[in-house]
Amino acid sequence: MIDFLPPDVRSRLKGLRLVTRRAVGGQGIGLHQSHSRGAGLEFAQYRAYERGDEPRQIDWKLYARSDKFFVREAERESPVAVWILMDTSASMAQTDSGRPDWSRLDAAKALTQGMAELALSQGDRFGWAALSDQGLKLLAPAAGTRQRDRLLLELQPLRGGGGFAREDQLSPIWERIGARDLVVVLSDCFDPGVVEFMETLAAAGREVLAIEMLTLGERDFSFRGGHRFRDPETGEELIGDGPALRVEFLRRFAEARAALHGRLDRAGVRHTEHVLDQPIDRPLRRLFGAHGAAEYA
Repeated sequence: MIDFLPPDVRSRLKGLRLVTRRAVGGQGIGLHQSHSRGAGLEFAQYRAYERGDEPRQIDWKLYARSDKFFVREAERESPVAVWILMDTSASMAQTDSGRPDWSRLDAAKALTQGMAELALSQGDRFGWAALSDQGLKLLAPAAGTRQRDRLLLELQPLRGGGGFAREDQLSPIWERIGARDLVVVLSDCFDPGVVEFMETLAAAGREVLAIEMLTLGERDFSFRGGHRFRDPETGEELIGDGPALRVEFLRRFAEARAALHGRLDRAGVRHTEHVLDQPIDRPLRRLFGAHGAAEYA
């Protein structure tokens, strides 16, 4: 099965925890009490051993009788889940000329797996959804290695296309996100619908975090000579000289981002950015570092 996380990134994630502002003590997301299946309190059932299970969960007495490996599952208290919501509109498929094989969507897949691995290590439930107007893909929250593997199978063929999901398409999300759940949105935030969606979630009392996905071209605009610039969602094109357009583009892009960040701040949505040439764990360290908000240089 494909792995979107490089070994060095996986190693650096080990010190992080998914902690919410509502942390009250205990285990798991928000340091709450967890009631997902795991190595917890009251025995629930046996299941066949799967690769990645902890050896301590194996019932060795049953193995001695049956010559087969079985794992004991238990029920733990766990009302809170982390939801990873990915914008899969066409603009998320954008790459940079220096690395045409690495798009915003590829980076979002790696970030999604990173958060799933953190939730897995804490024994917490995690759910996922891909949001575009071409149809919703959704994985209801669950815990464990099988949930992680199901997520990776969903991510592998995922492609960007169309626009962001329409309001009428988002009802399955509204119906499933609990009042205490943690929501992380991965998007370039270009579509006003994405921002409105996060504002509405936050207004409904959900804790919402945003990771803004940017290309090097948007950050640096280091285009040389004549270029044809094309909007991947509308198809609109602009032909111009890169150096001549640079100053005006950077000014207008900075103004647009400042307006975006102002809206997110007013809504109470904590946010950070990821540029495609940066370490994939950088935004996760910014959001979930020491005290849940450490800056990672």
